[in-house]
Formats: sequence, C-alpha cells, structure tokens
Amino acid sequence: MNNQTPYNMPPNNMPPNGYYMQPQPPKQPVSGCSVTAMILGIVSILTSCCFWYISIPCAVIGLILASVGIKSGKGGKGMGIAGLVLSIISLVPSVIVISTGAALLEAFSF
Repeated sequence: MNNQTPYNMPPNNMPPNGYYMQPQPPKQPVSGCSVTAMILGIVSILTSCCFWYISIPCAVIGLILASVGIKSGKGGKGMGIAGLVLSIISLVPSVIVISTGAALLEAFSF
C-alpha cells in the first residue's frame, strides 16, 4: 500500500522542489446583492436605447441592490460600485428616449 499524500507530495507539506508553499488567506464571502446589481446594471445598459421599459426597472432595482451590497461590508464592493455606475449611466439614454418620444408624439398630434 502506498502511504504518500495525493499528487506525490511528501507528508511534511514540502513540495518536491524544496520550496515552501505559503498558506493562502481565506476568501471573503461576496455579497449577492453586489453581484445581482452588476448583472442588472449590464442588462440595463444593454437595453437602454431600445427597450426602455426593461432598462428603467432593471436600473432602479440595480441602484437599490448596489447600495445595499456596498453597505453590507461583505466582499464584492467593486462589483457593487460597477453595478451602481452602470445603472446610473443607463438611466440617461432611457430618459432621453422617453422625452424625445413624448415630444414627437405631441408635435404630431392634432
């Protein structure tokens, strides 16, 4: 029977080449709100020019979730900030599309 550890490592945790492997720091859990905010921000920015009725709800929910994810103190703060920025940026074209569409409807009404 073979008493070696997996991957042919000696039992003293020293790799075969003689270098010591430093322990990795534990990973911080990522906030689900931050991930969801980033996904909704991406969806809202992709749909902001043509489908404003999808973009605006996604952006508003993304804004709320991004603020919750950033304030939660868990990991994923960068994703929360990205979701916040994408949601804010996607609101601008949506508002422009709605305002110009409403202006065109008023201009052609008799």
